[in-house]
Amino acid sequence: MTQCEGAAAMVAKKAAAKKTPAHSASAKKAAAAAQGAAQAAEQTGAKTVVAKKTAGRTTAARKRAAAPAPPKAGVAVPVAPGELPVRPGEDPWTPEEVAEARAGLQSEDARLEAEIASAETALAGLMRDPGDGAGDDQADTGTKNITRESELALAANAREMLEQTERALERLDAGTYGLCENCGNPIGKARMQAFPRATLCVECKQKQERRY
Repeated sequence: MTQCEGAAAMVAKKAAAKKTPAHSASAKKAAAAAQGAAQAAEQTGAKTVVAKKTAGRTTAARKRAAAPAPPKAGVAVPVAPGELPVRPGEDPWTPEEVAEARAGLQSEDARLEAEIASAETALAGLMRDPGDGAGDDQADTGTKNITRESELALAANAREMLEQTERALERLDAGTYGLCENCGNPIGKARMQAFPRATLCVECKQKQERRY
């Protein structure tokens, strides 16, 4: 190798040595940029997954809120008026039978109101009577007390029956007439026609009576 060739080789090595750090720095910058892009893509993907999960949960929550709650045990489930419940084997209620039941309840309502008004008038007369023993013998006083107690009992019984009648009319309008208020099963068309104010089926009524 000549002196000129050796000098040229040294110059080439120095140039190569100067270029190498520059190339290395560029490579590092490129790697850093690539890593940053990968992290950004990963974060974006994670956010997308989270967003999808959140949207799915929101949709599911809306569906649960919109869906009707299942009926609870012992709660009467309303039905459309005119489609009153019956027990298996019974004929369905006809519009005429529903109208007849309504008319009967309304008639009973009017009769009880008149009975209560009459009892209250009789009680007012008994209360105005000042002779609680004054000028009366013991038999008369006893008779008046018995009459007063009897009128009070009749008025109280009439008020209770009036409340039951009005409640039956409300249930007829709401579509729950004929449903047991305890178990939610049909009371039975035959029982409702015999006892229009009934609120319990035969089985629940028997259980109630056994408790007392």
